[in-house]
Amino acid sequence: MKDVEKQLEHAPLGADTQYINQYDASLLYPIARDINWQAQGIDRTALPFKGVDIWNAYEVSWLNAKGKPVVRLAVFRIPADSSHIIESKSFKLYLNSYNLTRFDSEADVSARMVEDLSRAAGAEVAVELCQLDAENTIETFTGDCLDELDIDVVDYSPAPERLSAGGDRVTESLYSHLLKSNCPVTGQPDWASIRIEYSGAAIDRAGLLQYLISYREHGDFHEQCVESIFMDIWQRCQPEALTVYARYLRRGGLDINPYRSSHASQPDNVRLSRQ
Repeated sequence: MKDVEKQLEHAPLGADTQYINQYDASLLYPIARDINWQAQGIDRTALPFKGVDIWNAYEVSWLNAKGKPVVRLAVFRIPADSSHIIESKSFKLYLNSYNLTRFDSEADVSARMVEDLSRAAGAEVAVELCQLDAENTIETFTGDCLDELDIDVVDYSPAPERLSAGGDRVTESLYSHLLKSNCPVTGQPDWASIRIEYSGAAIDRAGLLQYLISYREHGDFHEQCVESIFMDIWQRCQPEALTVYARYLRRGGLDINPYRSSHASQPDNVRLSRQ
């Protein structure tokens, strides 16, 4: 955790910050993706997952050439193999810096965001700006919900020993709305729904739910929580194929949705009821 603290020493997260309303790309604060894995002596590039982080932004605005405000929703897709994640508060401050900045066209805004975010992330970031009146329906995860299982819970820090699998081979999708972790800097809660899709020996459902709940007092970034969950299931249950997809609730007008899979695939950007 000392490596994380060192990287965040000058980050805006948890610090008093000034509202800047003129475009400033320097507000973006990248954090190396492999910092936690490196601390464990693990080469992250050798881990058996691919994926993407989908960020949805609900507070995006700038001025057109005549000074009239333009408001959009934005979707950012950051590849999981990028060298860096972007610290969320710095992302919010960066978007705020567009608020009183004039641009000739929406295409100029999109191109500027692609350039800045790709540079910060260390990989090509996809940017989609959406009209507010575009269809944006509430959906649900597919599969079986684990949340009504009658279980005893005693672990509130990650307990991978709760995971096990055996018996018949299945292909199924399981999900829970009970995932909660904490910001590693501020300690504020991060709430999420999470779906586990896999093929292989049947995973014990009670143990899986106990394991997911065990993140309740764990401090880490969204992306790193999902990668740890993926690897714990992969190593303990040994599925033939595995996908882990978490949809976190928004904070500061942003929600972050990490997707990790053992095979090449692209997730739908489903908006859940709490988002």
